Amino acid sequence: MISFIVPAHNEEAWIGRCISAIRGGLESLDEPYEIIVVDDASSDDTASIARQQSAQVVRVEHRQISATRNAGARQSRGDILFFVDADTLVNAPAIQSALRAIRAGAPGGGCVPRFEGWLPLWWRLTVPLGERICRWLHFLPSGACLFCTRSAYEMAGGFNEDYYAAEDVAFVVTLKRQGRFIIPAETVVTSGRKIRAHSFLSIWWLFTRMILLGSRGLRSRRGLEYWYEPEREKAKL
Repeated sequence: MISFIVPAHNEEAWIGRCISAIRGGLESLDEPYEIIVVDDASSDDTASIARQQSAQVVRVEHRQISATRNAGARQSRGDILFFVDADTLVNAPAIQSALRAIRAGAPGGGCVPRFEGWLPLWWRLTVPLGERICRWLHFLPSGACLFCTRSAYEMAGGFNEDYYAAEDVAFVVTLKRQGRFIIPAETVVTSGRKIRAHSFLSIWWLFTRMILLGSRGLRSRRGLEYWYEPEREKAKL
């Protein structure tokens, strides 16, 4: 079985599309699967929309993405795990490439995200270079769509719950120790709302701070507003 684990906090605008994309991506595959939406302290209709789409909903009160992902993994039954952000749309080619890689012996991998909607010029200029570097290094600093075997997940110890951000980066590091990390040619679509809601300087300062403080800067939500503050304009979802 394949388990799709979707962490979500106040994602009513995206969760229905996320689930529909997963189901659409599996239509041509004769594979048993489950979709688990981990509703992390949502105050909107995220959970009800997920249930309407026949997804399993698990309620948690973590407000921590690593703990939320791990909660979904504990509820899952699959021997292949996909961790898909609630504002991300997967597709059949990406899923098929991921499954081929895992069944060829890879412990896991991740899909490069393409950001929807209007994006600032500085982002559009830097992303192509960043993507080429990631593919060259076989390293993906994004948790929008990660996949792995259950055994690889368990050997990695899951996502590090000491971290409130960059837990996906740490997880990729542990997967790479187990074998080649696969980045399929196929991409997925994810929301560009956070990029639209923050300036170049604020994002530059965030990552500079993370580099200077190292893991110490990841052990609380303080300073990590990029991930934990409400998006400034929901109309830009």
